[in-house]
Amino acid sequence: MKNKKLVMIPGPTPTIRSINDQMGRETVAFGDPEFVKDYKELIIDLKEMFKVDGECFVVAGTGTMAMEMAISNVTKRGDNVLIVSNGFFGDRFIDLCERKGLNVDVLSAPWGEVVSPETIESKLKEKNYAAMTVTHVDTSTGACAPIEEIGKIIKNYPDTIYIVDGVAATAGEREYVDDMGIDILFTASQKAFGVAPGLALLWAGQKALSRRKSLGTIPEFYIDFEKWIPIMNDPSKYFATPAVNMVWALKESVRVINEEGIEARYDRHIRVSKAIQSALESLGFKILAKEGNRGTTLSNVLYPEGINDAEFRKIMAEEGAMVAGGLAAYAGKLFRLGHMGNIDDHTVYSVIAVIERTLIKLGYKYEKGIGLKTLLENM
Repeated sequence: MKNKKLVMIPGPTPTIRSINDQMGRETVAFGDPEFVKDYKELIIDLKEMFKVDGECFVVAGTGTMAMEMAISNVTKRGDNVLIVSNGFFGDRFIDLCERKGLNVDVLSAPWGEVVSPETIESKLKEKNYAAMTVTHVDTSTGACAPIEEIGKIIKNYPDTIYIVDGVAATAGEREYVDDMGIDILFTASQKAFGVAPGLALLWAGQKALSRRKSLGTIPEFYIDFEKWIPIMNDPSKYFATPAVNMVWALKESVRVINEEGIEARYDRHIRVSKAIQSALESLGFKILAKEGNRGTTLSNVLYPEGINDAEFRKIMAEEGAMVAGGLAAYAGKLFRLGHMGNIDDHTVYSVIAVIERTLIKLGYKYEKGIGLKTLLENM
């Protein structure tokens, strides 16, 4: 009999039964009054949850589309943009911005570290930037940027739109748009919300909305704020077809989050991530992200000497857990373990047990049971 396979990659994350049930409902017309009501309530709840006096956009698309949506609505060709990159997905903004004719400056941190607020402030003093992007948690490194501290700095630069990529963070790491000085926050449904892929979510504060209005007509069509604002304010109107069942699934996810409590959810992610990382270190692994810079939503785990990446992940899958490989220079050197969203303690214990069984099958010498023992002591 095959083991049930746990999805422990950095996204898509596991979906719980009540969310799956919403995706499996009989689809209705997007103008159905009950659906319109659900869509409207979802948007209101998301505005309140992430504390924005502005707009929340919930549209069919991906996290990468949300990146483009963020940039396209607040910049024009020839503008200066500062990209603060802590890894592979921070760098993705470079190509995106250059294709739009933007002048790009990049602040990069060594993988596993983050760019300091002091370094960012020093760069902001050099010229006028129309926008600055920061990836909250980069899934290539597991490093977590200090977005609140950066938000305090950006208040001194009123012409710069502060864009936070929350794809691997939102609903797992603390993020409050207006309170933290963020102008645009975006994410996608398949990460810490624990929904299947298919929805892009973006919050825009008043500063970002004012910038959009000042630009007039922009080249983009589908991702134009001005096309979607009337629909977000009144979902009975039509611009493009909403992903009906995905909206229902996200609404159920928000209900689950509110039932747990958003602050309790953040605290749970901290507790679980620290326990998992301690357990992994007790087994001889190392965490790529430096202590103090580690995200709570995933761990990038460096192999001890003698462990082959492909073989490790193959046996992990056979034993019942899927993990992701490393990216770029760290391909073959680490695996990426997601622990965000709606995973429960049973799943956490199971994945550490799978790792221990995998190490035994590989003939790796370690103190058997030490990972689970460490997890027990820290959970």
